[in-house]
Amino acid sequence: MRQPTLFDQQSKQSAVSDERLVLYALGDFQARGLVLAERDLPLDRLRGALRRAADAFGVEQLTDEDAVTIMAALGAQVQRRHSFAAKHPYHVIVPHALAERARRAYEEIRAANEEKTEASKKRDNH
Repeated sequence: MRQPTLFDQQSKQSAVSDERLVLYALGDFQARGLVLAERDLPLDRLRGALRRAADAFGVEQLTDEDAVTIMAALGAQVQRRHSFAAKHPYHVIVPHALAERARRAYEEIRAANEEKTEASKKRDNH
C-alpha cells in the first residue's frame, strides 16, 4: 500500500479552491436545518461545518484566519472579538445572497458526487 506524501496533500488542497470549500461548509450548515443568513454567529458554530467540508474534499482544514478571510471575500461581515472571550474570537454575519449561493453550491457538489458514485458502481458491476 502506498503511503500519501506531503506532496499528495498539497496537490489535493490546490485542486479544491478554498472558496469552494467555504461555500460547501456554509451550505452544509444550512442543510442540517440551521439558520445561517443574517445571524451573528460565532466562528465556533461554523467549525464543525468547515471540518466536514475538509473531510468531504479530503483536504486539510482551514485555519480560523483563512476561513474568515475567505468568508469576508465572499461578502460576509466578519468581526474579531477579544481573544480572551473565545477560543475562536470571530463572529460572522452571512447575508441572504451568500447563504443562498452556498446552499446552491452545496447541492450541486453533492449531486455531482452522487453521480460519480453511481457511475463508479455501474462500471464496477460490468
